[in-house]
Amino acid sequence: MKRAIVSADDFGLSVEVNEAIEIAHRDGVLSTASLMVAGPAVDDAIERSKRLPDLRVGLHLVVIEGPAVLPPSQIPLLVSEDGQFPSDQLKLGIEYFFRPAVRRQLAAEIEAQLNAFAATGLTLDHANAHKHMHLHPTVGKMLIETGKRFGLRAVRVPLEPPEPLYAAGTYTDTLGDAALRRWTAVLRHQAHEAGMVTNDWCFGIAWSGHMTAGRVAALAAHLPEGVSEIYFHPATAKNALLQRLMPTYEHEAELAALCSPGFRAGFKHSSTKLIGWNDVR
Repeated sequence: MKRAIVSADDFGLSVEVNEAIEIAHRDGVLSTASLMVAGPAVDDAIERSKRLPDLRVGLHLVVIEGPAVLPPSQIPLLVSEDGQFPSDQLKLGIEYFFRPAVRRQLAAEIEAQLNAFAATGLTLDHANAHKHMHLHPTVGKMLIETGKRFGLRAVRVPLEPPEPLYAAGTYTDTLGDAALRRWTAVLRHQAHEAGMVTNDWCFGIAWSGHMTAGRVAALAAHLPEGVSEIYFHPATAKNALLQRLMPTYEHEAELAALCSPGFRAGFKHSSTKLIGWNDVR
């Protein structure tokens, strides 16, 4: 059986992102969004969520290149004076693994983000992390263990098989891609050990920011058996923040793809059922 969850990341990052998520849910096939609880437009995202009862919302944990919930005075080893996580993934990964003081502050921030989500009054549908930092075994373990206390039952595993990408368009598989696929086994094991569900496959990694209509229509027509999560980064326009953080991303094209007839037709062609995380057992 082929099943797919169609989702969007960065909910709460900007009003333009929030607008796109609402449009893609109302007029397209988007069922799920992941919320940045310290995002500049989080209040707008929460307001939209509450008037869209069928939009399922989860936590988009930010522990890299984004704002923290706790003040810098409480997590000085994690963030700059303006409360922002740095962008150096390698350095962060080493510190999260080897420095006990950093891990303690990281644990406090992860709990704070889950508390902030709980304070929205929304049901916690799932969790993942910005830049997939929950693949880091320390971050993944903390997210899963702390999340369980907040009712978390579903976690994204970013395992993207190459075969559907070959079928859907131009793609070159690299050694790095192969290594990433093997590394996802750690996260899947952590989640299953905690009694949580995961997707089988995930699409949106190789073509991140470039999930255009033609590509996703072909992808939907060639999905593998099992549960696939297909995630996007849509926006109605590219404001200054999006331009700075993701200058090459085709945000508006991704919104168009989510609402395109070809995307729906691809699912029909492959006999793929659209579902939510609550349907995964």
